[in-house]
Amino acid sequence: MKLSEALKEFIKYLKEKDRSKSTITAYSKDISQMGKYFSKEVNIDNVNQIETKDLNKYVEAMKSDKKMDYTLKTVSRKINSMKTFFKYLFSHDLTDKDPAKSVQHPKYEIAPPRVLNKMEYMALRDYARSNTRLYTIVELLLQTGIRIGELARLAIDDLNLESNPPNIQIRAYGNNPKRKVELTLPAENAVKKYLKIRPQPKEGTNSLFVTKNGNSLLVRNMRTSITRALERVGISNATVNDIRNTFIVYQLKNGMPIKTLGETVGHKRLTSTKRYIQLINSKPKRKIKKMKQL
Repeated sequence: MKLSEALKEFIKYLKEKDRSKSTITAYSKDISQMGKYFSKEVNIDNVNQIETKDLNKYVEAMKSDKKMDYTLKTVSRKINSMKTFFKYLFSHDLTDKDPAKSVQHPKYEIAPPRVLNKMEYMALRDYARSNTRLYTIVELLLQTGIRIGELARLAIDDLNLESNPPNIQIRAYGNNPKRKVELTLPAENAVKKYLKIRPQPKEGTNSLFVTKNGNSLLVRNMRTSITRALERVGISNATVNDIRNTFIVYQLKNGMPIKTLGETVGHKRLTSTKRYIQLINSKPKRKIKKMKQL
């Protein structure tokens, strides 16, 4: 089977498994990149021709590619894509072997999560105040710890401002189940203020955040706006995801149980939440049932 045909079958399988669009896109790019390498460098276009030694050479090529400048973490992620791809082919009898099974991941140190200090996240807030939509986006990320993609997918119907306490519903997406996240008072007030000036959405658009023309605000535009804001206030080496990190660490410091916090931010595994414990200098004096506002 040609590698291009195998990739189509693999993508079809991922869609049937209801994997997220971003996950499918990442797998598609990684395997397509691998296919281009084999086609160009070693003249292989059939998956049954690929041996473990070929995959190891490809891994070494990625590690030494100065144009791409991949980190070892990125190489490791691409190896995961490779392993998942060949495991699928072998388990579905589309290949007679799994050449990726014994491919080793490169060793690298995982940097601790970047967390904004109080001066930084207050500066980000202050900068965003002149733009009601941006301020609401920043406040929701900072006060709920939801992912930027989850924020972009929020619909008007997901707001439960009359509930006690007010909350937002994060809909199921990919392998992530739905959940409700409580709104602190600053987040609630920001949303209410934004709703007063929210442009009239175009017919069929139910997104909470819309453009001036009434179209849904895309996640990449949200990310760009926040990244620009971080740069403008002089916060270096920070990303949108660091706002989520800040929420998690702040709640841990103030005594939110790890299990509760993991459920709040949508972690699938408790270990994902536990890795933030290293950033806390001392254990909180008491446990809290409700999240604390930043």
